[in-house]
Amino acid sequence: MKISGHPVSALEPFGVRVDAARPGADLGELPVPDLRELVRDHHLLLLRGFAGITGPEDLTGYSEGWGAIGMWPFGAVLELVEHADPGDHIFDHGYVPLHWDGMYRPQVPEFQVFHCVSEPGAGHGGRTVFTQTGAVLRHADRATRELWERATGEYRRKMEFYDSEAVSPVVTAHPDRGFPVIRYNEPVPADADFVNHPDLRFTGLPEDRTEEFHHTLTSALYDPRHLYAHSWRTGDLVVADNYTLLHGREAFTSGCRRHLRRVHVLGSPPLDNPALVRSTTASPSAEGAAS
Repeated sequence: MKISGHPVSALEPFGVRVDAARPGADLGELPVPDLRELVRDHHLLLLRGFAGITGPEDLTGYSEGWGAIGMWPFGAVLELVEHADPGDHIFDHGYVPLHWDGMYRPQVPEFQVFHCVSEPGAGHGGRTVFTQTGAVLRHADRATRELWERATGEYRRKMEFYDSEAVSPVVTAHPDRGFPVIRYNEPVPADADFVNHPDLRFTGLPEDRTEEFHHTLTSALYDPRHLYAHSWRTGDLVVADNYTLLHGREAFTSGCRRHLRRVHVLGSPPLDNPALVRSTTASPSAEGAAS
């Protein structure tokens, strides 16, 4: 299969990859409507070897072709790079647990667009992990799935950009296509070296089955049949289906060159967050939209 002459291949265990047919081919050669359907059907898309994005303004402009941008107080582009004094785990070098984006925001983005400014380098870790929750549910036995379906997650988190609370069934429906998906923020042990723990609670389960719930669900989410771990190369562009997938990050070597940029693209129409209970969020502004 090819798109505009550029070869398309499968990723394992899910997703598709499009490679530039020639070095430095322009990203604009790929029709976004075709790419959008690839993501909706395969849930993850890797574009490798293409040129056309050199800075945050380019990434914002490209992402606008996918749909309306989900704006933040800092603008459109989140700079995912280690901070010297991080106030939150996303700016640290440790691992980030599985979660879905927008869980604490008024609207949930359909797509995440990631661009790799600088790869971490061989042996430094920092892969972004994505798990296909529809496949997790299809492969679960009936008793285990019924246990997961009983649980509701209650999540509270305060950081620089919001102070919010969300409540969601662990097993729910894809907002557009209706098939079952998982909405889950993986807990972090209380004694872990982790910056800014979220406050998580899970209800609907017998007390003596809570440990079983987390163990079986986490094992399934990280099962190699369901989990794709992306090793970043400079210039990679990855588009992920945030309605279906959960994602997280492996730890990386502090001080290495890992630098990603991320933009949220809203669905059409935008999805008002069904899980949001309370949110205090700074208002987005045009200033710094490409920071």
